[in-house]
Amino acid sequence: MLTKPIQEEEKTYKNSSLGSYWITTFGCQMNKADSERMAGTLEKMGYSRAIDELKADLVLYNTCTIRDSAQQKVYSFLGKQVKRKHSTPKLKLVVAGCLAQQEGESLLRRVPELDLIMGPQHVNNLENLLERVDSGNQVVATEETFISEDITNPRRDSSICGWVNIIYGCNERCSYCVVPSVRGKEQSRYPDAIKSEIETLAHNNFKEVTLLGQNIDAYGRDLPGTTIEGRKENTLTDLLYFIHDVEGIKRIRFSTSHPKYFSKRLINACYELDKVCEHFHIPFQSGNNEILRLMARGYTIEKYKRIIENIRQLMPNASITADAIVAFPGETETQYRETLKLISDIGFDQVMTAAYSPRPNTPAAIWDNQIPEEVKKERLKEINELVETTSRKRNQRYLNNIESVLIEGLNPKNNAQMMGRTRTNRLTFVEIPKNIEFNYSFGDEINVKITEARSFSLSGQICK
Repeated sequence: MLTKPIQEEEKTYKNSSLGSYWITTFGCQMNKADSERMAGTLEKMGYSRAIDELKADLVLYNTCTIRDSAQQKVYSFLGKQVKRKHSTPKLKLVVAGCLAQQEGESLLRRVPELDLIMGPQHVNNLENLLERVDSGNQVVATEETFISEDITNPRRDSSICGWVNIIYGCNERCSYCVVPSVRGKEQSRYPDAIKSEIETLAHNNFKEVTLLGQNIDAYGRDLPGTTIEGRKENTLTDLLYFIHDVEGIKRIRFSTSHPKYFSKRLINACYELDKVCEHFHIPFQSGNNEILRLMARGYTIEKYKRIIENIRQLMPNASITADAIVAFPGETETQYRETLKLISDIGFDQVMTAAYSPRPNTPAAIWDNQIPEEVKKERLKEINELVETTSRKRNQRYLNNIESVLIEGLNPKNNAQMMGRTRTNRLTFVEIPKNIEFNYSFGDEINVKITEARSFSLSGQICK
């Protein structure tokens, strides 16, 4: 018998005086978390969630600009809504996120039908901004601002796993990256506020939290004078110790790490704290030191390898995932091959790959040694093939193992299977027993014997 707890997020909101809303999210986990908060604000205001994007009364695109392809996709989506706006003038069109911050008022010149353009720093102020729109204004909110403590009630997409922002913005100046200019300076949340949010999640039967930050290892360095249990320290490591004992939370994750700041103390904490999962997402971006220097990443490949060695000394089976960029300006064939070699040598569980894309207001965008598009495509295809092979090989270590899987729901493609993740963040599909009585609730951890290992997911059977 399958049982599913009823969560607040599953309620249907009827008779809304403001109509319905639709949010499409592009890009990273931070954007997904922001979208959940904006959805919560809209429902608090009286909007209900639409079942059809093309029938919603308010359409919000939470955008990404990390690559040109993501930016162009947004414009494609906007085109459909602009046509609707001409026949349905009351339709509200909102562009939020990084593209909104990057383009600002120039976006209005390109898409004059927009009602609201708002950068990531204004997510918590959505209600006030929409009130200005309702008063007949076309609003652009992209000025740099202090991010007030989040008092919204997010409409979370999951009832089991919750995102928790702990630091906004980024102070790094990687030569290819637009994030600092669109997400602003680093702003850490106070430890007590973070813990309070996690306690609320636990009270609502969430079982896992993922701490989020563009550069999560920088957490706390802008919080001088605050204390955690009497200690004058405010690092990510301290925060993990501070939140670890929240009752009801079974698993803690964090992302995204920066090799420049990743410390042995953090690794030791992850080893010592039972709830912190054995999964580390640490982008390396290139396997060549000269390219890393041009990228302004602030570390060497030798340091990166030491980090991985230190992790594996304590947690040999930990999952290591990363990001890599190919065809950075000036990257030679030899330098590119060093990236492939690093992937093979380390044996990553997964690598998110991208071909370099010039971004506005970044140093590398104006360099005259850009790589031809056909070379970018060739390198991206080759590295993706290697990543798939490496991931499949790495996943063989799970075969016949018994893994603890946190059940998040049913497989949307096959309702005869449950779906969840191992502590190492491997997506796992579990056959629901047919011939025996089996009671479970989403959010339970169950022991699963792994019977099949693919490049990016596992399958298994429940252990009796």
